[in-house]
Amino acid sequence: MDFAPYQDTAPESTRALSPPPRRSTSRSPNPKSPPTRSTADSFLSSSLPAPSHFSDEPRGDSRGFGNTDLEGARSHINLFETSLPLRLDYEAMLAYLLLPPAGGVFLLLVEHKSDYVRFHAWQSSLVFTVMFIVHLIFSWSSVLSWILFVFDLGLIAFLTFHAYQDANNLDRIELPFFGGLASSFVDAE
Repeated sequence: MDFAPYQDTAPESTRALSPPPRRSTSRSPNPKSPPTRSTADSFLSSSLPAPSHFSDEPRGDSRGFGNTDLEGARSHINLFETSLPLRLDYEAMLAYLLLPPAGGVFLLLVEHKSDYVRFHAWQSSLVFTVMFIVHLIFSWSSVLSWILFVFDLGLIAFLTFHAYQDANNLDRIELPFFGGLASSFVDAE
């Protein structure tokens, strides 16, 4: 499954071959006589594609099977585009603010265009699922539960601030272990 359609696989490139050089029997051109075309030269010129074949204008559907214009297809890609009608930075913040880890899971289900938002959704889901389990383990102590709660709020504020601030240049703040795991999940999609 490829949830990030703008990440193409290695592009296959083909180049047009140049026509073979003209072969002439004489070493120097005769300036008094007009150049003559042999039958081989007229055959080569008729088999070459028309100049409109090499134009930059689209010739139909630029997507789909058999598209060889990979660079032209990438020209309309917007790295800041999202599936939801929200800005990229707001969406990345919502991964941490919408009732963690449920907000991250929600964004993983609905966001398919932005790897930046998907990274933060994965990281939020992983970190706060583990934190939920830690809360369950230490639920016998109210003091430890409050300390963990304050730590959770600080972590949410830190990650939300960096998700918002780093959206301008698509930098990612990666937490130890969880950030690398989230990056590997996004890269594998």
